[in-house]
Amino acid sequence: MEKTNPHDTHIQGLHQELGIPESYPRTCGLDFYADCESLVETEKDVFGRQAFMALDAFAAWQNMQAAAGRDNIELQIVSAFRSVDYQAELLRKKLDRGDSIETILKVNAAPGFSEHHSGCALDITTPGFEPLEEEFESSPAFTWLCQHAGSFGFSLSFPRNNAAGIAYEPWHWKYDLQKKPKE
Repeated sequence: MEKTNPHDTHIQGLHQELGIPESYPRTCGLDFYADCESLVETEKDVFGRQAFMALDAFAAWQNMQAAAGRDNIELQIVSAFRSVDYQAELLRKKLDRGDSIETILKVNAAPGFSEHHSGCALDITTPGFEPLEEEFESSPAFTWLCQHAGSFGFSLSFPRNNAAGIAYEPWHWKYDLQKKPKE
């Protein structure tokens, strides 16, 4: 199965500009994602930015968030949809501060390979925990997600020692249309 669309010269150009190895699409262990083109507005994220998701993923998120709320767990969006260009900008900022591309690719997917492009991935937090920090794993929200997220079609994308070699991200969850909950 082809990992990238070989005709996507925009993504190839971004990879070249950012210094991403040519072998990355074949060796990264991540799927290719084009930008989702059917997004809906969600609630604002914890930074006050308007977040967007694919419609089915947002409906599942709302159901999961409401169920967590009934168990006195507050789930909040840190980050949802990210475009290929936004992902490239995240990498540029890290390169500009002196990080190597090898180090960056251990914590951020290259443009075209971030689950956030699909409109189905969320970074999640809960009050009292810093967003995007490993400490989230000790929160009641993380425990709740581990026990219940699967019944809403969500799964933890990057557990410890994941096959893609991405750093452990207890906050990153993805809705899978193939695992859509039964009505």
